[in-house]
Amino acid sequence: MNAIAQLLGRSGLLKPDLDYNLLRAAMVIIFAWFGYDKWFESEIRGLLPIITHGPLISWTIPVLGIRGTAIFLGASEWIFGTLLLLGFWNKKAGMLGALGATVTFISTLTVMPFVPDAWDAGAGGFPAMTINSAFLLKDLVLLAVSVYLLKEDVQRVLDEDAPRLPAGANVNA
Repeated sequence: MNAIAQLLGRSGLLKPDLDYNLLRAAMVIIFAWFGYDKWFESEIRGLLPIITHGPLISWTIPVLGIRGTAIFLGASEWIFGTLLLLGFWNKKAGMLGALGATVTFISTLTVMPFVPDAWDAGAGGFPAMTINSAFLLKDLVLLAVSVYLLKEDVQRVLDEDAPRLPAGANVNA
């Protein structure tokens, strides 16, 4: 095991910020792709059972209609994805993107208890998932990634804004 740990240590896998950058890049790709799908009415029609039962998102269909909901969700996902992408260079933009991502995945996870046919009755119901609940369960990991990026970006913004002492200055003086 030590040999494996040493090999992995020399591989670059333990580079500072590798996890942070990989997770940020993954979230950008996810928001770009899922946002793209939302521009099509067929995608929203497929998501209607999920959207209409979501305590935080059910308002979109009656207020915006199906096409308006598609535009709203697609634009939101592209905005958050763009802010996450900009976060590679601008931590404040990244922080806003991570905050939007966190709210997005909290919203989608609140739907899970209310989705029709979420639990496989033929397998005894809860916790045997159907595709509806499995589709939403992935958002638990995406929420965790969003919170991690938000935490990191908030800290980086605070570090950027911290007053800088001149070289050689005594902190305790």
